[in-house]
Amino acid sequence: MKRWQKRVRGALGLAVIWGGIGFLAGFGIEIIHNIWPNPIGRLVDIWPAALGLPGFFGALLFSAVVGVVGRRHRFHELSLPRFTAWGAVGGLLLSLLPAAMITVGLGDANISLWQITGSLLGPCVLGGAVAAAGTLALARRAEDRERLIAARDVSHAGLTDR
Repeated sequence: MKRWQKRVRGALGLAVIWGGIGFLAGFGIEIIHNIWPNPIGRLVDIWPAALGLPGFFGALLFSAVVGVVGRRHRFHELSLPRFTAWGAVGGLLLSLLPAAMITVGLGDANISLWQITGSLLGPCVLGGAVAAAGTLALARRAEDRERLIAARDVSHAGLTDR
């Protein structure tokens, strides 16, 4: 498989995972709101889509950021703060996406573009940073497990006994 095909497959896989987690979180909010009506549940009527779609597109944008700035590194070489910052940049790009769509004529809004972007900026940046940190933690864990299986003993794999 060619390098670009692997990158596209990885980006789409990550997008499906982040979107699925967002969908499940939204589904949980819907269930909680139906059992116990609360103000948060009334804010949006379709929480699974409201959290799943940004998760999907945020992962695609995050993958693009990682593809540009971190393409020559393995997961164990990346620092958690840097990877988290890249997730925040992906969230920033995601918060700018609706304004860009309106600017090129793919949508219409009855409020200013600054209000749209401002209301999305905090949740998208925070969500991107948290999702990136979780992704790196899981990827490191999987990479350590693969290295351990491939090695004859723990010290040969470059891991500690823990």
